[in-house]
Amino acid sequence: MRLPERATQPRRTDNTLVKALARAFRWKRMLESGEYATIAELAERECMAPSYMTRVLRLTLLAPDIVEAILDGKQGPEVTLSQCLEPLPPSWSEQTSAFRHT
Repeated sequence: MRLPERATQPRRTDNTLVKALARAFRWKRMLESGEYATIAELAERECMAPSYMTRVLRLTLLAPDIVEAILDGKQGPEVTLSQCLEPLPPSWSEQTSAFRHT
């Protein structure tokens, strides 16, 4: 089934991805403020593996336009939590391009 030419696609907020973004930025603030000295210390408090926390913290390195699209539910179907937890290209333009061509 195809949408009519001028029809807009409905927003589809990925709650799992939004929650992961929120966690990542909260954890980043907690580390930067000195509330927790290390990722290992924070991971212990949050009852999760430091390796998983490190991968989620990578979300804070996403290009702002990708973060905004995720929060607005306008990200493409290729932008998933598992995709975002993979190592990211260093530049924001490379990230945007990589997500478009996945």
